[in-house]
Amino acid sequence: MILVTGGTGFLGSHLLRKLVKTGVPVRALYRKEIPEQLKDIADKITWMKGDVLDVCVLEEAMEGVEKVYHCAGVVSFRPENREQIMKVNIDGTANVVNLALDAGVKKLVHVSSVAALGRAKTGQMIDENTEWQDSHHNSQYAVSKYRAEMEVWRGIAEGLPAAIVNPSIILGPDYWDDGSGLLIKNAWKEFPYYTEGVTGFTDVEDVAEVMIRLMDSNISGQRFVISTDNWRYVDLFTEMAIQLGKKPPHKLVKPWQAEIVWRIETLKSKITGKKAVLTKETAHTAQLKVYYNNEKIKTTLPGFKFTPLKETIARMSKAYLEKMQSLSQQ
Repeated sequence: MILVTGGTGFLGSHLLRKLVKTGVPVRALYRKEIPEQLKDIADKITWMKGDVLDVCVLEEAMEGVEKVYHCAGVVSFRPENREQIMKVNIDGTANVVNLALDAGVKKLVHVSSVAALGRAKTGQMIDENTEWQDSHHNSQYAVSKYRAEMEVWRGIAEGLPAAIVNPSIILGPDYWDDGSGLLIKNAWKEFPYYTEGVTGFTDVEDVAEVMIRLMDSNISGQRFVISTDNWRYVDLFTEMAIQLGKKPPHKLVKPWQAEIVWRIETLKSKITGKKAVLTKETAHTAQLKVYYNNEKIKTTLPGFKFTPLKETIARMSKAYLEKMQSLSQQ
């Protein structure tokens, strides 16, 4: 039996699809309802209602389980979500680790993030050995993922076999109201602004594939950067716009301009009660030039090849165009 936490989320749903195809019995947690994206395979999964903060449900979910994929987590850069981010990402991971140890789980694969890795100097590559440094520049999300990783390392020290994946920004279709889905929605709306920031991007299918390969290996006590390539944000949005037949971004936002905009957005949010389009953390992140080294995972899994980002974006764009066409016909 395999347990997947966060199975109704973006990465978790793609992982579940791959696991179901293998024919192994799979159990997954859901909080409110099973998303429409999984309705076609829902009957092939044993569902349990609850989350990683519910110790009683989690303990029951662990019964008879040999392998755990821990995908559950909150991804947010909004100050008002700080308490939820910390509780789910840190306390939730601690619960998973503790109960996996109690249940005698044979292996855990934990989804962390490149945000949990240390910051390098501008232009230097970040890899699995980059040391974390406490800094007021670290986002609350980054702090939560770093501290969650510490819980997994503690579990490893206590005898739990585990591997950690650190994905960069994950791209893929279907979940259009969150994560990478919001990126392609901005391209569709012909959002005109861009920054000179650089970061890593990767395909959701590749992350899920790496997780399964690591689970089925004898690898434990290691973490792996999962990032296809380092792209400028403007190149990403331009490629999305081209694939969608839209106008690419064409107005450069300087750092000082971003500082003004996030403050205006914060004020508007307080007045209207609506979520700010840009926060202090996202404004800062969009200006950074961060590069990630993926050599370790390619060496560890020699038969694995990353999907080129242009192919990933083409698949996303095709799915989004089909969605928009379907909506227009309703």
